Amino acid sequence: MYDVAIIGAGPAGATLARLMPDTYKVLLVEKRQLAGVSSGDFSGKCCGGLLAPDAQRMLSKMGLGLPKSVLVDPQLFVVRAVDMQQRSERYYQRYYINMDRHNFDSWLGSMIPPSVDVRAGCRFKSYELETAAVKITLIQNNKTYTEHAKILVGADGASSRVRKQAVPTHPFPKTYFAIQEWVQADSKLPYFSTIFDPEITDYYCWTIPKEDYLIIGAALSPRHEVPARFELLKNKLRDSGFGFGRTIHTKAAFILRPTKTQQLSTGTGAVVLLGEAGGWISPSSAEGLSYAFRTALLFAQVLRESPDNIEKRFRKKTRRLRTNIFLKNIKSYFIYKPWLRNIVMRSGLQSMELYEK
Repeated sequence: MYDVAIIGAGPAGATLARLMPDTYKVLLVEKRQLAGVSSGDFSGKCCGGLLAPDAQRMLSKMGLGLPKSVLVDPQLFVVRAVDMQQRSERYYQRYYINMDRHNFDSWLGSMIPPSVDVRAGCRFKSYELETAAVKITLIQNNKTYTEHAKILVGADGASSRVRKQAVPTHPFPKTYFAIQEWVQADSKLPYFSTIFDPEITDYYCWTIPKEDYLIIGAALSPRHEVPARFELLKNKLRDSGFGFGRTIHTKAAFILRPTKTQQLSTGTGAVVLLGEAGGWISPSSAEGLSYAFRTALLFAQVLRESPDNIEKRFRKKTRRLRTNIFLKNIKSYFIYKPWLRNIVMRSGLQSMELYEK
């Protein structure tokens, strides 16, 4: 029997596995082949690959420094905010680390201790609560088998199967369909762009330069015509002066947006939720790496203190994170309410002039 079974080896799951006390017997289950631990592709993330200041702070707190292999050009110091409806734009100084998300996940995976039993290419199906354990049903190579653990951790992202079974009636965050295309760039842009247009989405769209490519992305309502909205975005970008060529590849995934703190969940009983599986993601920017690291670190602290009443104690430790999400939602009003955004952008508050040769 395992002490802890972790479902999902993304940033939250890999970080928890790395931080687990040596006295715990740990199982880590990942549906993809996990780079850095076993051969295979681990690049299935629909992510822009930007490390925001909050996530940078968490890496610092954990005493980690990024290897050179993770970084890609250009490093970004400016955000270009574009309001398509109002035909206005502003530049803001921000520092994001531009990185290769595949290499980043590989780096996180490479730090998982050899004492952790890693099952790559293995899918979580369901679980059952028994008297002193959780019976976990897994599928690997088209075969079904079971494992037992005292604690089950869901770190399996926005479409978490663990959450769906553990807290099926808990309020769920607002869901978006994120779609990203890698396209050939006609020029090398020195900034990350955020694009606002209610004709496309009530959230936001983005462009991110990556070497000789440009990522075009959008968080779209799954209830609307997603392909048509995305094509509308590309057409509007071209009309606004963005130059780009053919599409190299496209990725898509669901992302969550917790509009109320009641939509956040830490799990129930012997089942705990980390990262986006628990709804822990910024409602103002969809930044999730810092919350993945924070929830993993907090839960590791809970386990180091005691294995008893874990979910209750973990929930108590996340109070400040809930306050953080609450404040991010207040910030969202100023970003996503068109009339408030118009006032902020026209005021020029905290914006800067960009001088180009």
